Amino acid sequence: MKRYVVAMLVVLGLSACATPDTYDETRGWTVERLYAEAHDELNSGNYTRAVKLYETLEARFPYGRYAQQAQMDIAYTEYRDNEPELAVAACDRFIKLHPTHPNIDYIYYLKGLVYFNDGNGGALAKWGGQDMSERDPKAQRESFLAFSELVRRFPDSKYYDDAKAKLLELVTAMGGHEMHVARYYMKRGDYIAAANRAQAVLRDYPNTRYPEEALALMTSAYHELGMIKLSDDSRRVLALNYPKSAYLNRPWTVESLPWWKFWN
Repeated sequence: MKRYVVAMLVVLGLSACATPDTYDETRGWTVERLYAEAHDELNSGNYTRAVKLYETLEARFPYGRYAQQAQMDIAYTEYRDNEPELAVAACDRFIKLHPTHPNIDYIYYLKGLVYFNDGNGGALAKWGGQDMSERDPKAQRESFLAFSELVRRFPDSKYYDDAKAKLLELVTAMGGHEMHVARYYMKRGDYIAAANRAQAVLRDYPNTRYPEEALALMTSAYHELGMIKLSDDSRRVLALNYPKSAYLNRPWTVESLPWWKFWN
């Protein structure tokens, strides 16, 4: 009898402990209420709670417009919550599940925006005063790909103009990154690597503001390497394309470059 009472007490104790964990306030909620509550949490900045409600909605009502909207809202909520990896994963999942969705252009735009504003190892967060060209180019490239897909496939999208403007900014930033690395190699005395990076600027980013400096840097790098013909060729191209360039009036030593003082 004593053993039976002890067993019953244990069972009751376990049940009492389990009750709070198994309670679900959303049980019995309609899809409309789930979505409304999740949306309210999102607007209130309660992002973790919003995602949980959206996921609950999708699990209980996996088909229809509410489930699809919940998937899109999860991507946006993770973006607002500064969770770029989760936001991109949600975007990619939606693209895979609903490639012909009428709002797929928004998802491409959101994906590009996540990378564009990613401040944790990403390319273009404008926090702390750091120049955009000094940031991780991987996020720049991913953002460029997403915006390019939107511009190519959805010329009538309401996000088209902003995506195109950001593409121009990205091209400038990526060209600036190549130029930034070229300067770094010049500082280290790795003139071959510096010249190669400058050549990449001319090849990949000819419509940015950096080719003039790239040609000047190549002229100087080849001069330091004793490759006089290549140095002269670079200078001729510089003079042909930028006849009023201030670089043309400088001696072709590393220290003569106008940005050199910022490295010392």
